[in-house]
Amino acid sequence: MQSKSTPRESRAGLLYGIGAYGMWGLVPLFWPLLKPAGAGEILAQRMVWSLVVVAAALLFIRRWAWARELLRQPKRLGLVAVGAAVITVNWGVYIWAVNSGHVVEASLGYFINPLVTIAMGVLLLKERLRPLQWTAVAVGLAAVLVLAFGYGQPPWISLTLAFSFATYGLAKKKVNLGGIESLAAETAILFLPALGYLLWLGSRGEAAFGAHGVGHAALLAATGLATAIPLICFGAAAIRVPLSTLGLLQYLAPVFQFILGIWYFHEAMPPERWAGFGLVWLALTMLTWDALRTARRNRARAAELARAVAAGAPAPSASGVPEDAGDPAAAHESGTAKA
Repeated sequence: MQSKSTPRESRAGLLYGIGAYGMWGLVPLFWPLLKPAGAGEILAQRMVWSLVVVAAALLFIRRWAWARELLRQPKRLGLVAVGAAVITVNWGVYIWAVNSGHVVEASLGYFINPLVTIAMGVLLLKERLRPLQWTAVAVGLAAVLVLAFGYGQPPWISLTLAFSFATYGLAKKKVNLGGIESLAAETAILFLPALGYLLWLGSRGEAAFGAHGVGHAALLAATGLATAIPLICFGAAAIRVPLSTLGLLQYLAPVFQFILGIWYFHEAMPPERWAGFGLVWLALTMLTWDALRTARRNRARAAELARAVAAGAPAPSASGVPEDAGDPAAAHESGTAKA
């Protein structure tokens, strides 16, 4: 549960949040620097060096008790393995997309991720949605159809990123580990396969690491920092600002990616693609407005309840509908690990 923050802590939390989502939004500038390494090698390097970085962080803060508890719970460990598998897909597709000239389509994946998260909540967790949330989901589906027409095929990069990240968020919610701890557990599972792949590439003389100078090797090693630093900033923000604020800040990342795709990487945006993105943005506007309105209603209800309790009157009844269903920040309650 998020604790109350002082104004100073709230400002710091806002800066941490902007820093986290800003770094996730600007990361398309980083992956091309790692060429001529292929997406597979970059992904494996990211897995290996991420474990090194988070292990060092955990040693510094001396936080290891969670690991023993996790190893004694096979079900939670299995969910961590599921999370590791889907984040591997997410990271791999994202790196390939950026280095293959599909930054705009990759940004779409993170725009529609909240809508996919809502749909999964309804289908898998039997959550109930408010009418405006149903409308937002319907508009999002229409957007995918328009984009499929514009691309001449379903936007598979966007859909893969959105569904893999939504599945990852669901697994993390069930595991209920902190951001650094869950990343450590996931990369520990991925470490040996990733290291084995890198050794195999090296044995064939196909590894880029070390073959293009010390600077290039350092950049590949920096993938661990590029993964861990935004996550640490996100964790610092999550305990200082409301989830509704994080829900709004999360759109910074795909907005930055979208802008980079158009203005820096000069990717094409024909009219039908603008139409599809416009529908997605309309759906997200509906979703965000509904979440903010619900948050205000919840605060008013909490104040009324507090007054009733203080006066010794019966507490007002609450609605049976989960008020956080479809909240844009819901996917971030238990941490995140964006591409």
